[in-house]
Amino acid sequence: MIELTDRQKVILSLVIREYTHTAVPVGSKNLVEHYRLEYSPATVRNELAALTEMGYLRQPHTSAGRVPTEDGYRYFVGRLLQRTELPDETRRTIIHQFYQTHRDIDQWMRLAASVLAHQSQGASLVTAPHLMESRFKHLELISTRGRQVLVVLVTVGGQIHQRIMTLNEPVSQEQLSAIGNRLTGLLNGKDARAVSLLRSQLLDLDFEVAGWVEDQMRAADALVSGEIYLDGITNVLAEPEFAESEEARRALRVLEERSVLQDLLSRTVLSEHASGVQVLIGGEGNWEELSQCSIVLAQYGAPGVAVGTLGVLGPMRMSYGRTISTVRFISALLSDFVAETMGE
Repeated sequence: MIELTDRQKVILSLVIREYTHTAVPVGSKNLVEHYRLEYSPATVRNELAALTEMGYLRQPHTSAGRVPTEDGYRYFVGRLLQRTELPDETRRTIIHQFYQTHRDIDQWMRLAASVLAHQSQGASLVTAPHLMESRFKHLELISTRGRQVLVVLVTVGGQIHQRIMTLNEPVSQEQLSAIGNRLTGLLNGKDARAVSLLRSQLLDLDFEVAGWVEDQMRAADALVSGEIYLDGITNVLAEPEFAESEEARRALRVLEERSVLQDLLSRTVLSEHASGVQVLIGGEGNWEELSQCSIVLAQYGAPGVAVGTLGVLGPMRMSYGRTISTVRFISALLSDFVAETMGE
């Protein structure tokens, strides 16, 4: 990026601040009067022209003011935006909301999505914590009718997998309970690879059930993320850019198309090299659907235990300071929740 003078940094910051609030191109006279600048309108006009030539601003129409470009937003977020925190009162309110809620994964995920959407006035997404590696905890085999048996697998962290199996011949509940207890003792704490090795030593129904357990654990390990919770779509639809542009509205479909969203998550915060809050502006050249918006993402969880992702999608004209601080704060709350409830 081309480095700016101190005066150009001030003017770029003010253009972005003003455009964020009004969604109207910003002129030199407006900046001088609204922010009581010590520079003349002519000086500010010259700087706006320079920032436009450098690619940080653009002029939609010849007689119009300026609006930030993707590079302008990137310079602002990367070089000018100071780290901010949510006001203490807001933080206390959010903490109270969470700790008034039953400590249940589904309820916490829904509340996190709701709080993110409300605080940022954008569209939020939260993925449920996904175990880094599934580990066996408990197995139940329950006779239903005839030769049908309900098999219930619980993995460390509380994830439940179940299936109806049809046996070759009826087996009593006493025998099924014995198999469940035997496999629970044998497989407790094991990952899918260890289950596979131990399975080779088993016979008959033990062998068959252990095979299903291994398949379920491998399938869980292959997932990029857990269940996805969304909120605040109407917030984004109300923004001028999204109300008037079909191209911009397409960005919302990213939140509903699992394959595109999984690709986005796997190549950003779910990268092993990613850390902290990440800001994607205009799709960063990788996702055409996001060319008219920005998305702020972060990972949460406990290293080596379980991780999830949360983020906010909105127009490029979003309030980056407020959104980033909200994402960072909710990420910390959910990380504590994962450590407390799944760390065992």
